[in-house]
Amino acid sequence: MRISARADYAVRAVLELAVRQDDGATVKAETVAAAQAIPHKFLEGILGDLRRAGIVDSRRGGNGGYRLARPAEGITVADVIRAVDGPIVSVRGERPTGLAYTGPAEPLLPLWVALRANVRKVLEGVTLADLAAGELPEPVRGLAEEPAAWENP
Repeated sequence: MRISARADYAVRAVLELAVRQDDGATVKAETVAAAQAIPHKFLEGILGDLRRAGIVDSRRGGNGGYRLARPAEGITVADVIRAVDGPIVSVRGERPTGLAYTGPAEPLLPLWVALRANVRKVLEGVTLADLAAGELPEPVRGLAEEPAAWENP
């Protein structure tokens, strides 16, 4: 699995909104871009996708900007990635359940489905509130604490 720059920027942007949202005020895209070192023009497109997905709201005008459309506890990392990149795991651009294999390749389909299930379990199990609090849920933290997780084979 590959996390695109677009997905990485999107998660960082909404996390920036989550930590600044206590007073309910909006945050300008320029502020988010500067705080997270995201190219402003690229961020504007990402914020548009997030708005269309119902993850952020926007307000125009001098006091305008962006804010989360719902509580950070109700937005998962998976929600954000899907909003900007589509399905989390795909094979040749297709969802695994849309594939068919024959012969010795038949075991690939359940392998891809299992991969998708595990990736979803991790990304759907972490909310923006978790990240904003600096706390990963135990199952995710446990995976990250395995020494082999930090090695590049």
